[in-house]
Amino acid sequence: METEEESSRVVPFQLQFDKPLPSTVTMAEWNPEKDLLAMVTQDSKILLHRFNWQRLWTISPGKSITSLCWRPDGKAIAVGLDDGTLSLHDVENGKLLRSLKSHRSAIICLNWEEDNHQVTDDCGHTLKCEDRTSRFFPPAPKAPRMPGLVSGDNGFMDDGEESFQELSNSSIQRFNILCSGDKDGNICFSIFGIFPISKINIYDITFPLPHVGAETTYKLSNASIHKVALSKDLCRLIVMCSGDLVVVGDELRDVHLAGHNAHGLHCLALNTSIFCDRKNELHQVAQQASNIEDLTEVVRTSLSVMCRQWSDAMHTFHEKFSSLSTLIIDHGIDSSPQEEFLSLLGGARTSPPVHQFLVNTLTEVGVKRISKVISGAGKELQSIVLDHLQPAAEVIGFRMGELRGLSRWRTRYHGIGLDESLVNNATEKAGMLLVQVERFMRVLSSVLQQYANFFNWLLKCIKLLMSEPSDQLLPYNSELVVIFLRFLYEQDPVKQLLEISDADYDIEIDVETMQRIRELVQFGGFSDTEYLRRTLAKEFQQMEIRYYLLPFKPPDKTWLVLALLCPLLEQDNKNAEKMF
Repeated sequence: METEEESSRVVPFQLQFDKPLPSTVTMAEWNPEKDLLAMVTQDSKILLHRFNWQRLWTISPGKSITSLCWRPDGKAIAVGLDDGTLSLHDVENGKLLRSLKSHRSAIICLNWEEDNHQVTDDCGHTLKCEDRTSRFFPPAPKAPRMPGLVSGDNGFMDDGEESFQELSNSSIQRFNILCSGDKDGNICFSIFGIFPISKINIYDITFPLPHVGAETTYKLSNASIHKVALSKDLCRLIVMCSGDLVVVGDELRDVHLAGHNAHGLHCLALNTSIFCDRKNELHQVAQQASNIEDLTEVVRTSLSVMCRQWSDAMHTFHEKFSSLSTLIIDHGIDSSPQEEFLSLLGGARTSPPVHQFLVNTLTEVGVKRISKVISGAGKELQSIVLDHLQPAAEVIGFRMGELRGLSRWRTRYHGIGLDESLVNNATEKAGMLLVQVERFMRVLSSVLQQYANFFNWLLKCIKLLMSEPSDQLLPYNSELVVIFLRFLYEQDPVKQLLEISDADYDIEIDVETMQRIRELVQFGGFSDTEYLRRTLAKEFQQMEIRYYLLPFKPPDKTWLVLALLCPLLEQDNKNAEKMF
């Protein structure tokens, strides 16, 4: 039998490990199985350890980490950053699975909760939301590599489609929602952690106080969120916050409440039963709209890469040909390079600056090098369009069509904010983007053909000036040389189409291309009539605005799914149930 002295020596807690770390630990979270520990250090690194202190990996997001939580199944970690970015990392290797910019300020707290039951239909059968995209399209394209970009820096891992399936697995996975709260009082909700569906602000919530009187409502002022937590059934959200209580409509007056402190720590209980009551519809919409954010990133990155590569090629061209203008000025000739080339083409004369430029400055080697640079850039642009940009735009249009079908079932989907008119407009913009892609490819092909013809003519001229045989050179078209000198020598329609301009303007294109684009617009049944006054980049920007624009987000950075799904909690939480 244990003596009193032995009993007094019993220690209720026993130290298992005492390991030094290079930096102070600011936060730590056990996984659901309690066998993995994720820690954040003061130098903004994430360390994952087993229970026996074996380190699995260490990563550094490059920004200050302000919050951390585990996915309910323990296969992913959500990390909140001080710039409002929410990143999801694979537990196996720490690789970035997804990066979302759902906040504009530091994410203070995270909570990832899973429904206790699988998503089922009205008959009790497990709901399997079929994604029909694979029936009509190959696997979704990945974003092209930015020159000098390290893998993962664009916010997505290498196998984007696989990462999405791992994160959502939405045909069989239990329904779960990730809550994130920032220092400005905003709380965002995302299905599977990747599909934003709603956003509320604690400053907009009004409520009565128990034991005070239901006729007076109050709200928070100068508040900050400390913790958010969803209930297991997703029907209630608890928000721990600190701030001042004020009477609605009388925020400047001090509030004195019997038994309650006007300033201090408060606990809000918000009704989120719509997540449980309408989870089938939310699950279906999340499936149909899945990966659209990835696909818009593919389009955005494609345009950026294309613009950079074409600009580099044009820089090489203008850098070499700018010396002709200098030679013309040095010889005291009142003319332009285009006029000098036209005189040479017409056989009237070969001026000294043109002769010197072609024979001594440009040379045959220089013409071939510039021709190769522009031809290579053009082929790379065509490859990016065919392999990345166009497939992404096609899948976006298809997924929007699926959403349009759901939006027409108003009795079931209108209640979660899936508005038919909004989806119709977004679908048309997706179609117009495809029309602009076709236009761009035709303009690019025409420009490359005219550059090649111009360089063939220059090679012929250099051979003649140097009295060398030129029978093996490719033929050229004199009419195309004239068109090139008049419209392309100092203009760049490809660059215009790839850049966003605030002012609308017509880009001169051939009649055949205009007729083809007009036929596509009529075939698609689009009501747009100003498509020729917009560039490809401008069309994509308008598609983004139509998709993403929300009342609570600025036009320069908006989100697609939040535009499709209006804030779900606006009606249910106009009057929160109570405050403890």
